[in-house]
Parts: sequence; structure tokens; C-alpha cells
Amino acid sequence: MALIDFWKRIEPSKENQFLHATYDAFFTFMFKPNLTTKGKGVHIRDAMDLKRTMFHVVIALQLCLLVGTFNIGHQHFVALGIHTGFIEAFHLKLVFGLVQLLPIVIVANVVGLGIEFYFAARRGHAVEEGFLVSGMLIPLIMPPDIPLWMLALAVAFAVVIGKEAFGGTGMNVLNVALLARVFIFFAYPTEISGDGPWVAAWALAEDGATKVADYYWAHTMFNPIFEAAGWSTFVQGTPFVAGYSGATPLALGAAQGWAQVDAATGEVTGGILSQYSALQMWMGGIPGCIGETSKPAIIFGAIFLLITRVASWRVMLSFVIGTALTGMIFNAWDATVFMNVPWYQHFGMGGLLFAMAFMATDPVTAAQTNRGKIIYGFLIGFFGMVIRVMNPAYAEGWMLAILLMNVFAPLVDHYVLEGNISKRLKRAKEYAK
Repeated sequence: MALIDFWKRIEPSKENQFLHATYDAFFTFMFKPNLTTKGKGVHIRDAMDLKRTMFHVVIALQLCLLVGTFNIGHQHFVALGIHTGFIEAFHLKLVFGLVQLLPIVIVANVVGLGIEFYFAARRGHAVEEGFLVSGMLIPLIMPPDIPLWMLALAVAFAVVIGKEAFGGTGMNVLNVALLARVFIFFAYPTEISGDGPWVAAWALAEDGATKVADYYWAHTMFNPIFEAAGWSTFVQGTPFVAGYSGATPLALGAAQGWAQVDAATGEVTGGILSQYSALQMWMGGIPGCIGETSKPAIIFGAIFLLITRVASWRVMLSFVIGTALTGMIFNAWDATVFMNVPWYQHFGMGGLLFAMAFMATDPVTAAQTNRGKIIYGFLIGFFGMVIRVMNPAYAEGWMLAILLMNVFAPLVDHYVLEGNISKRLKRAKEYAK
């Protein structure tokens, strides 16, 4: 009670809309409302309001965030040809990942929340909670070397055009985090595709031909601590392995078929780790977007969302079935090397599982009826595989498939409801006879 009294005492005047909206956002983040409607109106029945629902998703993402942070550093040192074992130089990889990731998280949230606070004050309502999740999802679906100014533009575009233009949280048609990603993909395609974006902190040496490690003060400030502990340190100017490509398993499979990926041993040959073992692909020690590489972390988050009933099992299950069946059809067709990739191996490549767990299940943009959710998830799996396998320009289909189905989700719900109404009318007429 003393803490609540303290918050009540510092509550600013409602005449200052921006300050009061900011205060209200933090107050309701810490405390749930304890008021009920008088008389016969609707009452608050439990503590799971929208803000706490969003917070559950943020909790589910934490393991992806942790493993993704470490993998940023791991991929950097693999490209240098040193500390190539997954847990070697753990301290360097973790610090490197944190230095790379923190600015991305800060920029995404400062820009997104700043816009939310502005519109809340301008419209005279409380700050909405939707960006709690978007602010965590956006960094996890970006490459680790994304320029911060591009990220800021993408977040501003997604929040203003994708959400505020439609009225704010709960009114958006398209997934806000995916809109930020699609902005980067179409405006700056080289920053999120190909082999280059997955290794961070490199620069061309004076000869203009050799890539070398380019550390900042934020990296090297830890060197005295590491030296005192007798650990390895960041060495400025360390050359990258000549010929290192950074190609993802998805890119290898799309260009050369599963045989290229399957031949992987995960061993370092000539200082180059050019292939990936099944264990690496499972644990997340591969190039890719920050939060999309570790399958155990994603599955843990998905199970957490299912247990807490925040995400729909119907969407996840039908997504998996749609993906598997479409993959089997492509395996039978076998017209290209990518169609020949075993259908079950697709679940280990790219952002498929992350899209299933955290993107397709967005409660705002997904279908709302139970049958509609099954149709919605199945079609995402189908279209995602079609785009992934048949689109030569972009071997990843989930972003476009989910946005496509976001648009058609209301139509799916409409026909499901119309079908139910028609059945009930028909049943009523039979009873009336």
C-alpha cells in the first residue's frame, strides 16, 4: 500500500496529457486495476489484463533473446576462425553479443514507445500495451548488423502506418513487427538477405581487400578485466577467414539442395566453418536473424504460451500440418533441388518455428473463431512453404505468408460465422417442422 500511495502522490495533473499518459503507462504496468463496475455491468474477473498478457509473451521470448545474444558473438568469432567451439571464449561472445544487441533493443523501443506516447497524449487516452511485445519481437527478427538508422525508420513506419493509422493497439490489421521487417526487406534488401548481414563488426583493412575485426570502446573496455582473469581478449584488426561466406543453412539448401547441408560435419576445415551439423542447427549455432536460430529456445517459448493460454494451439498445430503437407507435396514433385529437401528438415531452417510460435499467433491480427484459426494457420503453412520453395529471390516465406493471411483473417472469420448461422437456421427450420 505504501508503494501505491507513493505513486498516487506523484501523479501529474491530467491537464498535462503527455506527462499523465507517460505516468499512467508505468503505473498500470506495475499494478492491475482493482475496480469493478457498479451495478449489473461487466466486472473484472481476474488479473490477466492486456498488459499482463503482453508481458507473458515478453517472458516467453527471453530464452530466444539470451541464446541469440550469445550466437551473435559466436558467429563473429567463427568468421574470424578462432574460438569456433560453441562454448569457447564464452565471455567474449556474450559481451560481443550484448554490445551488438543492446543498441538494437534500445532504438526499437525508444522510437516505437516514443510514437505511442505521442499519439496517446494527442488523442487523450492511456498509453496502449501493444508495443511491449513488438519492441521485443522486432530486434529478434533482425540481422545483428542492421544499421540503427534503418531500424529506426522501419519501426516508425510500422507503428505509424501499421498501427496508429488504424486507431492503435487492437485495431491494426497487420502484424506490426513483421511490417518493420518487410520495410527493411523491400527498402534495404541487402541488409537482410544474402550471406553478409549475419556477421557483425567487420571493416575493410587498409588494403581494401581483407576484412578485419572492428571493435568499439564498448568491446575493448572489458579487456583489462579479462586480462586480469587470464582470459582471452578482443584483438583489434584480427583478419576474417579468407573466403568465409556466412551462408545460412536455408541459403545453402535453396541454392544447392539438402545434400549440401546434409554433408555438414560442423568441423572446421582450413579455419573455415562452412557447413552445419544437425546439432548446430538444432541448438542455434548458425547464422541467421537474432532470435530465430535456437529451436529449443523457441519451443520453450511456444510451450509457455500454450500453458498460459496466451497463444492458440489451433493456429500452431494447423500451421505445422499445413507446412508438413505442402513440404511432402514438393518432395513428391521434386522439380528443383530445394523441392528435394526433406519436408521435416524445413522446420530446422530459417524462421519457420519462430513464425509459428510468436508471429502467426498474434491475437490481434489472427483469425478469431476456432475454425477460422485452423484455416488461418494451415494457409500460412501452405503459402509460407510455397513462397520459400518457389520464390528464387527470397528463400523465406513466413513474413509474406503471415502478412497475407492477416489481410484475409477477417474474411475467414466472416465465412466461418456465416456457415454457423446457416447451419443453425437450417436446424431451427427442421425443428419447426
